[in-house]
This record gives sequence, structure tokens and C-alpha cells, in this order.
Amino acid sequence: MDRLKRVLSRPNAKPYRTKHIIDDQPYINENGHLDFGPGDIENPKNWSKPRRWYITVVSVLLVVNATFASSSPSGCLTGIEEEFHVSAEVSALVISVFLLGYCFGPLFWAPLSEFFGRRWIFYISFTLYLAFNFLCAFANNFAALLVGRFITGTMASSPLSNAPGVLADIWGPVERGNAMALFSMMTFAGPALGPVISGFLELKKDWRWNFYVILWLAGITELLMFTIPETLPSKLLVNKARRIRALKIPGYENVKAPVEDSDRTLWQIFKVALVRPWQLLVDPISFAVAVYLSVVYALLYMLFTIYPIIFQEKRGWNSGVGELPLVGTIIGAIIGGTAIFIVSHRDRKKLEAGHVGVAEDRLPVAMAGGIIFPITMFWFAWSGNYNSIHWIVPTLAGIFLSTSILLIFVAYLNYLTDTYLMYAASAVAANTVCRSAAGAAAPLFTTYMFDALGVGGGGSLIGGIAVCLAPIPFLFYKYGGAIRERSKFAPTPTKKPSNEQDVGNEKALEADQSSPDRTTENRTSASSHSSSASSIASMPDAPREDTYHQEGYIEEGMGYGRVALPSDTREHDAGQLASEK
Repeated sequence: MDRLKRVLSRPNAKPYRTKHIIDDQPYINENGHLDFGPGDIENPKNWSKPRRWYITVVSVLLVVNATFASSSPSGCLTGIEEEFHVSAEVSALVISVFLLGYCFGPLFWAPLSEFFGRRWIFYISFTLYLAFNFLCAFANNFAALLVGRFITGTMASSPLSNAPGVLADIWGPVERGNAMALFSMMTFAGPALGPVISGFLELKKDWRWNFYVILWLAGITELLMFTIPETLPSKLLVNKARRIRALKIPGYENVKAPVEDSDRTLWQIFKVALVRPWQLLVDPISFAVAVYLSVVYALLYMLFTIYPIIFQEKRGWNSGVGELPLVGTIIGAIIGGTAIFIVSHRDRKKLEAGHVGVAEDRLPVAMAGGIIFPITMFWFAWSGNYNSIHWIVPTLAGIFLSTSILLIFVAYLNYLTDTYLMYAASAVAANTVCRSAAGAAAPLFTTYMFDALGVGGGGSLIGGIAVCLAPIPFLFYKYGGAIRERSKFAPTPTKKPSNEQDVGNEKALEADQSSPDRTTENRTSASSHSSSASSIASMPDAPREDTYHQEGYIEEGMGYGRVALPSDTREHDAGQLASEK
């Protein structure tokens, strides 16, 4: 097995075998724990760029599999209805149960990846995802298809929750923007292309060919997945400490990694992951953001029903051509991703010039998205309501509608990260469950809603709700600081969150904070998230880096919500930024 893993790892441009690395003077931090030293080749951030880009591409491909599979059956629901003799509303459960898997999966996969490492969680979950897609492809009754879809949705949520963490592991704060920009755009492409491909397949083949394509894509990705190495720094430090102890280097016979010297258990990690999100959900900022993003996420999956109504039912296009306007949403994602990247670059320049920001500095992007969202929703609804209007008009509206969705998601998820800092993972987890549940429900009522109200009326209802929600970022921009001061969980320069709310594992968290590299990473993670639109189609874990580490850090967020940190970590961060420039 070891030989097989070495062979599969060769495309990573790995110039060495880790077990052959001998360091006579391991780097020990101020707390007496093993750490990555400056220029340490075992630090994922010091790996070669070709190797890191290879890992990035494979990680993004894992997410594309999940997002493609989430929406692709929407293009062939008619075939499913005919074969299993179910109604259109019941056939929509094929989409809904997959998204229900998004609700539950991240709450388990993120803690498991923190305990066992990212690589093996990918191996296990994606292999099961591939296996249960066979059940979907060869299901002989509708119940078997639903069971397969729920399990594959749960398994697919693993790369959704862990892939952003992989990118945070291997890229520094300056370089990470480009990787996250690619990640954002590609994750939007998956759900947009799924219905297009399945629609054309249904014309020439049948609905099962949709799942054959999913299997082929997953099979190719599975082979590539086995070539990516472990990237979680805490896991790599544990392996390094074991190797040093085995070598019995004088003076380092009992060296330990930070997590080895803690008393954390898998149960403690799960306790944080399963309990704290619900505590944060009732916090005013977390609750308002959850409501807003749930509406937007529901609309995202409603679009896969609305587009066929506009272009197939009303205009008479076939199931293949009728899904092609969805490609416009990819263009919108590219526009939004580019805008986010420009804003992120501008903010970084301000921070390098000494500007100290606050969490509310993230909200202008949400303000812009909140204004564009209702305008484009009304435009899309009423231009699609009349066949006399050229098809390009609602298609153009869909482009800017997807841009607004991306801006809203990325801005609000960054705001959650900067507001709750060390509790950001729990805040995002609660948000994930809420919006995934809304997305799962959306396909079940969309047809009824638009049959009763029409395209113009149904779209206007959504647009009206968007108008009601649009003031939220403006209110938070003005009063957010005062709200955070009263919050039990949001640390500010004048207060820290109540210790009574700290759920489990404080010793382990304190030990892990001692790592300069990990502290630096978390302090800058919020900035990296500004380039991530992975929230759009997949969002179970977009800015959610691993639960254990992010729960343990008081991150500065590249200047947002600054909290005092030891001077050695500041020097380390300055050196890293200088070297990356």
C-alpha cells in the first residue's frame, strides 16, 4: 500500500520522500512544541508552486463533482417521472434529498478531517460517493433512487467542507487570492452546466445517462484524488514528531507536536461542531444573515425550475436548448468573482498601508449585491413572462442576477468570519444548515408557486422579499459595531466573548494557537475568503476552514477585528508577507 501511494503521488512534483528527511535541529516554538521552521520543506506553504497548483486543481475538481451532481438531474426529471410514474413535484425530491445531505454532512466531515486529516476523509467519502452513484444510475424503483441521492449528497458535502481548508493549508495570505478566485468560478460552473448536459442527454438517451456522466466524471476524479497528499499542518507536525522521536536525536527524544500535548478527543471536537452552531444561530447578526442567505440560496435552486418554465414551457424549446441560458449564470459568476478579486486587492493595499479595518468594511459588497438582486429579479421575471420579448433579455438578467447572488454570499460569509473570529466555523455551519434546508425545499414548491402566480408574479414575490431584505447590510454597516459589543460570541477590541460559551477543548486550542504558521494562516483567512464564491453553489463550507483550528483561533482577518497576538507571530507574519511579495 505504501508503494502504491508513492507511485500515485509522483504527479505532485514531490522532490523527496518525507520519511527520508532528517533534521538534526528541529524547530521548537516558545511553548516547547515542534513547529515548522522558516523555509521548512514539510510546510505545505513551502511546497513548489506546480505541486500546490496541482493540489488546488484536484480539490476544485472534487467540488465540481459535488455541485454538478446537485443540479444535473433537474434537466431530466421528465424521464424520471415517466419511468417511475411519479408527479413533477415528487420527482423534484431527487434534487431536494441531495441538498439535505448538504445539511448534515459538513457537521461531521469537518470534525473528522481535523482528527484524522483531510486526505483520508477525501478518500473514504468520495469513494462512497462514487459507489452510491451506481445505486442512482441502476435504481429499479424511485425509493432506491432517493436513498442513493441522499447518501451521495452527504458524501459530496465532504469536499465542499474541506476543500477550502486545503487551499488555506497550502497557500499563503498573499497568494491565496488567485487560488480562491479559480475555486469560486469553477464551483458556480458545476450546477449551471449540470442541467444543460442532462437536458441534451435526455433528448438522445434517457435519464440514466445523466448518472453515467456523473460516474465517469467521478471515476476520473477518483484517480486524481489518490495523488494528493495530506495538507493539514497539525497532522503533518504529528507525523514529523513521530519520525524525530524514532530517530532519537539527542535532546529531542520526547518532542511533541502541539496537538499531541493536548487532551482533545474526537468527542470534544464533535461537541463543538454540533452544539455551538445552534447557540450562535440566535445571535442577531448570525440570525439575520442566515435568513438573507437562505432566501438567496433557495432562489439559486429555484432557477433550475424557473429556467425550464420560461424557455421550455412558454417558448417551446426542447430540454437541451432550453437549459442553455443557464450558461449565462456562469458568465455572471465570472463577473462577480472578478469584482470580488478587485475589491480584495484594493483592501489588501489599504491594509499594507496601515489601515485597520472593522468587520463592517465587508458590507459594501453586500450592499451592492442587495441592490442589484431585486432589480435583476424583477427584470428576469417580467422579461421572461412574455414570449414577445427576445430570449436574450431574460438571459442577460440571469447573468447579473447570478452576479448579485455571488456578491451577497461572499460578502456575508466574510462578515460572519470577521464578526465571530474564533467562532466563525460554528457561525458558518449554522448558516450552512439553514440555507441548505431552504435550497432543499425550493424545488418542491417552485412549480406550484409559478403555476399559481405566473412567471411575472412569482418572480415579483421573490423580488419583493429581496427589497425587504436589502436594508440589512446598510443597517449592519451603521449599527453592526454596537450589535457586536452586545453579542456573547463576537469579540471586539473592548471585550472578549464570554468564557462560559466556550465549548470544550480549551487546552488543545491554546496549544494549537502556539503555532506561528497556523496563527498567521487564520489571521489572514478572512481576506482569502473574499475571493471565494464557493458559497454560491456549494456553500456548506466555503469560508469554513476546519472546525477545530478555526474554533481555536482569535484571527485578525487581515486587519478586521484586530485582537492582540504575541509579538513573535507578528514578526513571523511580516516575514511571510515580505517573502511572498
